Amino acid sequence: MPGYRGHLTGGVLFGVGCLAGLIWFGIYRPEIDVALLLVSIVLAGALFPDVDTDSKGQNFFYTVLVVVDLALMIQEEYKWAAILGFCALLPAVGHHRGWTHTWWAMLLVPLPIILLPVFFYHTPWQHLLPFYGAAVSGYFSHLFLDKVF
Repeated sequence: MPGYRGHLTGGVLFGVGCLAGLIWFGIYRPEIDVALLLVSIVLAGALFPDVDTDSKGQNFFYTVLVVVDLALMIQEEYKWAAILGFCALLPAVGHHRGWTHTWWAMLLVPLPIILLPVFFYHTPWQHLLPFYGAAVSGYFSHLFLDKVF
């Protein structure tokens, strides 16, 4: 099992590879700031399955979430801050290598990326698919490296 550095490296390689493929084939061409956000989401997805244990990956993951959540609150984006906070609590519901290391969690855990903005902001779900895909890609890279499949 790789540590957090291995999962970050695997996430970057897999996520950037997927994004490069989408760009190469003309399927999706995000602006540079959106592409960087997508890579960040891939990295979060790559770490997520292990944030239920005391580790460097957990510290890194939650440090980033605290900074982003605080920035959202400063900008008075309280609904987005609440959505992020809700999602950050999910790993606490279970034990290590339990539900967070399953193929169905890989598909279900990122669903708030689509469902909550659609519900709270009436955002078209199609606009959110790249972000969901980035989270699933990162999550997949983690499970692949942990030999879950």
